[in-house]
Amino acid sequence: MTASKKTAVAVLALMGAALGSAALAERGMGGMGGHDGRGPMMLEMFDTIDADKDGKITQDELAAHRAAEFAAADTNGDGALSAEELQAKMLAEMLARRSAQMIENMDDDGNGSLSVEEMGEGPMAEHFARIDTDNDGAISKEEAQAVAERMGKRREGRRHMMGHDDN
Repeated sequence: MTASKKTAVAVLALMGAALGSAALAERGMGGMGGHDGRGPMMLEMFDTIDADKDGKITQDELAAHRAAEFAAADTNGDGALSAEELQAKMLAEMLARRSAQMIENMDDDGNGSLSVEEMGEGPMAEHFARIDTDNDGAISKEEAQAVAERMGKRREGRRHMMGHDDN
């Protein structure tokens, strides 16, 4: 496939995602399973695409948004998205969603950011006593490795039960 055809396919895929997102947002749906938190994200995307902020998305606005999204993802400027560029774009989008969700869930004072207190102690502090198996008030590297191994075995057990063996 030529670079221009690959570009066209990528642009069409981005257009489909944008149109699908706008349609889901209009219906108030967060995805296939119902209200899973993506509805507000879809509306934010709508507002981003609506460049003149008239509450409507035109074909020109959609095309401009697709072009800007593509250009931002095409970090080497070659007119095509490599697997690495797509991965970086997807990772950035996932991190943005998760960060926004963390703030939404943990921002007790509603200021749009998280303080040390709002972040909490974290999983290591919450499970300190269980990790500190010799009860000496400190976690040794060996104790941390033992926890990591137990978690890895549990994860492998779940993968095996779900039929995701890599062998």
